[in-house]
Amino acid sequence: MSILAYNGAAMIAMAGDGCVGIASDTRLGVQAQTVATTFQKVHKISDTIFVGLAGLGSDVQTLSQTLKFRKNLYELREEREMKPKVFSALLSTLLYEKRFGPYFCEPIVAGLQEGKPFLSGMDLIGAPVFTDDFVVSGTCTANLFGTCESLFKPNFQPDELFETLSQCLLASVDRDALSGWGGVVHIITEDGVRTRELKGRQD
Repeated sequence: MSILAYNGAAMIAMAGDGCVGIASDTRLGVQAQTVATTFQKVHKISDTIFVGLAGLGSDVQTLSQTLKFRKNLYELREEREMKPKVFSALLSTLLYEKRFGPYFCEPIVAGLQEGKPFLSGMDLIGAPVFTDDFVVSGTCTANLFGTCESLFKPNFQPDELFETLSQCLLASVDRDALSGWGGVVHIITEDGVRTRELKGRQD
């Protein structure tokens, strides 16, 4: 079994019309054994940038703290707010720096840049991919791809985006033993961020 699948994760980011959403499950496991059901995998970097970290639990916490530090340092030096595209490049560089002893995380970045959705995903050494519709990560990516391709439509409004993300996440984790136990959905709009918790199957 891959070390990336040791703790389990399910994560989706999806674009809408002037909004973007990111959702993840909340289970932290040691393979088939559940350790916690409130583990935070999606981290708020700013009001317009969220990062989802799927992979080894200890590296998720370390990387999220490092990213917040690097973002604050950038804004202190540059005297301006960091944009999602810049943050994605910073994350990619940070992961590549550690390529010989990498963080075992496969991140996805979701944000709003000048009112338009920004989505990117990368592997554990920072090779990025950019998309206009959705990006997934974690141990049930095959299930997530299937449900997202079935339910995604362009130009979702924020409420439609929340509903679609929720249904995609809940349907996918039901078929993956390493993720689940509820979820969290963040919808980012120009007016602010709305966060809702989902209750899922607990078996």
